[in-house]
Amino acid sequence: MLMVHIKKYYEGVTQEEIPTDRYKALDISPVHIHKDKKSHKAAILTLGDEIVSHIHEQNRIHVTDYRKDAAKAAVPVTPTPTSSTTASAEH
Repeated sequence: MLMVHIKKYYEGVTQEEIPTDRYKALDISPVHIHKDKKSHKAAILTLGDEIVSHIHEQNRIHVTDYRKDAAKAAVPVTPTPTSSTTASAEH
């Protein structure tokens, strides 16, 4: 089900339809509980491959760098008033 949500999210954000002909040809969806595990696995892997292939073709590979040294500038932090500061200001 997650792969279907990823596909729908991507399509909603980019306004592009991801072609999933191979996935559709398998004729299986996450709600088909009567299908066996092997069929579901094949469908998930196929759908994932089609999503990734589409993104690569569109050259929309967004990589987020989470390293500490990746930030260019420090973000200023403004202190928030604490309850003791607020209480003393009221008296």
